[in-house]
Amino acid sequence: MNWISGLQKAIDYIESHLTEELEAADIAAQANYSPYHFQRVFGILCGYSLGEYIRMRRLTLAGSELASTDRKVIDAALKYGYDSPESFGRAFSRFHGITPVQAKSGRAKLKSFSRLSVKLILDGGSTMKYRIEKMGELEVIVKKKNFSCDLETSNRQLPEFWGECWTDKTMLELFERNPKEGIFGDALLGLCLSEIPQANEFVYAIGMMYDGGPVAEELSVEKIPAHTWAVFECVGPIPEAFQKMQHTVYSEFFPSSEYQPSSGLDIQVYPTGDMQSDKYVCQLWIPIEKNL
Repeated sequence: MNWISGLQKAIDYIESHLTEELEAADIAAQANYSPYHFQRVFGILCGYSLGEYIRMRRLTLAGSELASTDRKVIDAALKYGYDSPESFGRAFSRFHGITPVQAKSGRAKLKSFSRLSVKLILDGGSTMKYRIEKMGELEVIVKKKNFSCDLETSNRQLPEFWGECWTDKTMLELFERNPKEGIFGDALLGLCLSEIPQANEFVYAIGMMYDGGPVAEELSVEKIPAHTWAVFECVGPIPEAFQKMQHTVYSEFFPSSEYQPSSGLDIQVYPTGDMQSDKYVCQLWIPIEKNL
């Protein structure tokens, strides 16, 4: 299954189950991706989370039914996954700007959020610097933490984690043992290491290449399996330039290349320097495999 058809199959699955309970793992399985990897790529490509898409599609359909049929508000609430008319009413009003009762009058204006359709659009020829690297097993020393696979939640929690690592002196400890040589050079690493599917969580870590020395209690040594990697170069201030580059990787590079990501793992390489500079250079390493 290729990149485009896998994503479309997942969206089709969502659309055919909007009145049922939807689990991220079941949706991701339609595209042959892990829950974390699918939700992350979905958010990068669409600009909103998987949960937001499902919520907006359900509220669109609920509004249409209330305005055009004799369906009761409580029945619409239960049909589209809400526990009570009150919680449904609050969500409905935030989305449509009117109450469900007003929608039933038939004269109010409703919002509509259309279903997604995945297409590969050839538009211009953007240039992207990348290389393919075959690497054996790597060892990194890190501080790690579990985060929700929900994009909205993790986007809030990850910057807080970086801040915590500066505040609690983790960064100073890492810099003191920075090897400054090797494949990543003098750089901090942000790593998406693994997933915990049963908890809908993933493990994220901040660290550096392991220098072989003793390991403090709050840190751990993690092994990164051997992979073939696509290495993308990003130039510009962080996080804006990095986010733009990520979107280009998933919306342009993978759909039009012979490769696809082989797992949810990735490594963000942040060399020492002024991250707000227009000339700041960082990298994104993504494990890849040939399209089937």
